[in-house]
Amino acid sequence: MGRVATVNQIIPFSCVDGPGSRLVIFLQGCNFNCKNCHNPYTIDMCDSCGDCVTTCPVGALTLTTEQGRANGKASKQRVLWDSELCTHCDTCLSTCPRQSSPKTRQYSVPQMLELIRSQVFFINGITVSGGEATLQLPFIVELFKAIKASSDLSQLSCMIDSNGYLSEAGWQQVIPYLDGAMIDLKSWQEHTHRYITGRDNHRVFTSLKLLVAAGKLYEIRLLYIPKISDIDSEVNAIAGYLSQLPASVRVKLNAFQHHGVTGEALNWPTCSEQQMEELATRLTERGVRNLVLPNVYL
Repeated sequence: MGRVATVNQIIPFSCVDGPGSRLVIFLQGCNFNCKNCHNPYTIDMCDSCGDCVTTCPVGALTLTTEQGRANGKASKQRVLWDSELCTHCDTCLSTCPRQSSPKTRQYSVPQMLELIRSQVFFINGITVSGGEATLQLPFIVELFKAIKASSDLSQLSCMIDSNGYLSEAGWQQVIPYLDGAMIDLKSWQEHTHRYITGRDNHRVFTSLKLLVAAGKLYEIRLLYIPKISDIDSEVNAIAGYLSQLPASVRVKLNAFQHHGVTGEALNWPTCSEQQMEELATRLTERGVRNLVLPNVYL
């Protein structure tokens, strides 16, 4: 049986998730629990508890029972989502105690390839994002491998948008079929990174080093949260690190905003365009090149 992925969303055309026009696959599930997450409903997998079913105002959610097989497997319940009925009011998200989305689909690799083929004349590549895409690495490897082996798809570039927490062994599995990775560096100091994400950043730096060595690092992303992230106090160290990266690596600056954020991060200060431009100036003065600033501040 081929690999199957739990998909939160697919965007047929995007110009902000890698070079050119791209089909972007957002996979469900993340191993970070970022306080500033703009898509917190992608963090946890729906456990089909059924709490959301009765609250759906249009009956787009139903709870079914899948019978166990004869080998002794127990029956289990599952929430099914009807996208045709759904009005995307997001009542289910506010009802869920895990703030997880039941609005996901299961895609096999052949199904995903069929979808990609329907868009192939309009895109330059595929980007797999999340959540954290690499939690479903076997699906990504099988998908990218199939793309590279297909005469009608092999021209498409295959990229991953990741928090960088994948192990070295994991990267080695996908690198032969990978054209580039976009990695978030959410904080320089470990204690700040742990405060924001719930995880340390050692693996992130290991991933960046490995991807640079393999020539696969397309973009590194810095999140600027005034008075919360440590960019201001660590700008010299950060600039020293970034200036040593290959000149081809893009350094994308992300400005923290409140859109989609929940919890204590709603009380954090947002990043203005002026603050972002000042940061860009400070980095440029310290030798950082290939900076990319936000186009929109919401």
